Amino acid sequence: MNFIKRLSTLALSLCVLLISATACADTFADVDSGAWYSDDVEAMAENGYLTGYEDGTFRPEGTITKAELVSVVCRITGTEASESANSHWADGFIQAALNAGFFDWDEIPPDGTTYDEPITRQLAVKIVMNAFLPDEAGDYNTVYSEVSDFSDLDGRYYESMFAAYCSGVVNGDEYSRLNPKSTITRAEACAVIMRAVGISGGEYGAYTPAATPEPQAEKTYISGGVSDNGWLSVSGTQLVNENGESVILSGMSSHGLQWYPQFTSEAAIRSTAEYGANVFRCAMYTAEGGYLSDASVKSTLISAVDTAIACDMYVIIDWHILSDGDPMTSIDAAAEFFAEMSARYADEPAVIYEICNEPNGSITWSGNVKPYAERIISVIRENSRGIILVGSPTWSQDLHEAAADPLDAENIMYTCHFYAGTHTEWLRERIASCGLPVFVSEWGTSAADGSGGVYLDEAQKWIDFMNENGISRVNWSLCDKNETSAAVVSGADISDGIAWDELTESGKFVFANF
Repeated sequence: MNFIKRLSTLALSLCVLLISATACADTFADVDSGAWYSDDVEAMAENGYLTGYEDGTFRPEGTITKAELVSVVCRITGTEASESANSHWADGFIQAALNAGFFDWDEIPPDGTTYDEPITRQLAVKIVMNAFLPDEAGDYNTVYSEVSDFSDLDGRYYESMFAAYCSGVVNGDEYSRLNPKSTITRAEACAVIMRAVGISGGEYGAYTPAATPEPQAEKTYISGGVSDNGWLSVSGTQLVNENGESVILSGMSSHGLQWYPQFTSEAAIRSTAEYGANVFRCAMYTAEGGYLSDASVKSTLISAVDTAIACDMYVIIDWHILSDGDPMTSIDAAAEFFAEMSARYADEPAVIYEICNEPNGSITWSGNVKPYAERIISVIRENSRGIILVGSPTWSQDLHEAAADPLDAENIMYTCHFYAGTHTEWLRERIASCGLPVFVSEWGTSAADGSGGVYLDEAQKWIDFMNENGISRVNWSLCDKNETSAAVVSGADISDGIAWDELTESGKFVFANF
C-alpha cells in the first residue's frame, strides 16, 4: 500500500529485523513471507509488542482499534501501564499514554467508551509522532501542494501529519491522498510505527509483561433443558442453574408473531429442541402491526410460550420494540403486560423476560432505558424471580453505557445484539470488557438488515467467542422470509417439523451449533 513505504530498506536499531523472511509465515498463518509488511509484523511480534489471535492469525487487513494501537506504542516506548480505572484490558496503557501527552483527552476519553472503535489515520499518526518523533517538523507548503485531499485533514492534526509526511513516515496513495479520516489497517499501523522507530534511531527493548497471569482451569458449561437445570440465576457475569453450574442457552427466535405465527407451532418449536436448542424466543412486536395495535397477538405469544415449556425449553417473552425506539413511550402498556405475564408464569422456571428488544434513536441509557427498566423490573418482581433481560441504546449494543450506570437488581442480564456481516471484533471486545452479565438475545449470520452473506467465517468467530465466555444466545430467526438471516427455505412445509434440507445455509449453520 502506498500510504506507507515498506520499511525493509531502513537500517533499524532493532537487530531482530535481520531474521529470515520465512519466519513470518511461522508466526502468523495469514502473513506471507513476501508481503510488503511481513518484516515489520515479524519484528514487532518477536519483541512482544503485539500478538495475534487465538487461531494463529494476524488479520493484517483488519482495522486496528484505538486501544490496540496505543498499547503497542506504549510497549515499544516502555511506557508502563498506569493503574486501571475501569475493566478494559488496555485502560492502564490508555491512561499512561494520555498522561504522556500522546493524544488529548477528547480524542480517546479515558472512560473506556471508545477504546474499541477503529482509529483514524490522522489520530494514529499523531500518537506515533508524539511517541517517537515529538521534535520532528514538517512544511505546510510541501504538504499543501502535494497532497490532493489536504482539505480533509483536521487542523489539530496539521503539525503531526506534516512532520510524518515530510519525514517519510507516511506517503500519499496513488492519487496523492492521505485519507486522514479513514481507518488504518493492522498491517499499515505496524509499518507506520516501525518506520517512525527507524527514523528516531532510538533503542527499544523487547516488551515483557509486568506479570504473567497464572493459567486457569478450563471452564465448563452445562446445556440441557428446564428439567436438567431448574430455576436460573445470575452469579457474577454468568448464568447458572439451581446447582450453581454455569449454563449456556442456545436456540432460535421467532420473527414477528403477527407475520409468521406458523413458526411458533408445536411442530416447529419441537423441531428446534430435537436439533439441540434449549431456548426459544417469542418476538412480540409492539409496533408495526404488533401488540399495541392488535392485542390478539398476545394469544399467539402465550401459545408459543406454553409450547416451549412443554418441550422442556426455556422461553423468552420478548417485548419487541423496534420502530418505537424509546421504551418510555409505552411504559404503561409494558407494565400492564409484564404484570399479567409474570403473574401467569410466576411459578414457571422456564420463563425469561426480555423487557425492551432494541432501544434506539435519540435516547440514552440513564435518561430513558434505565428508568424504564427499573419500573418494569419492579412489576415483574412482584410475581416472579425469573431472569430479566434488559437492552441498551443503539439496538442493544451500548453495553458500556449500562456498565457505567448499572441497575441495582438481582438476576438481571444485559442483552447484546449482533449480525456477523456488520458487527465484528470491536463488539466482542466491548462485551469482554464491560464486566456485565451478557445474554445475546438476537444474532444473525447476515448483515444487520437481515440480508447479505451469509458470513459464516465471522459467525464462527462469534460462536467460538460465546462458547469461550459462557454466553447464551438466540438466533434470528425461525421463519422463511426472503432474507439470508432466515433459517428456513422459502415455502417449506414445516407442519410436520423441520427437515435438514428445509434449512437455509444460515439455518444449517445455526442448528449444527446448538
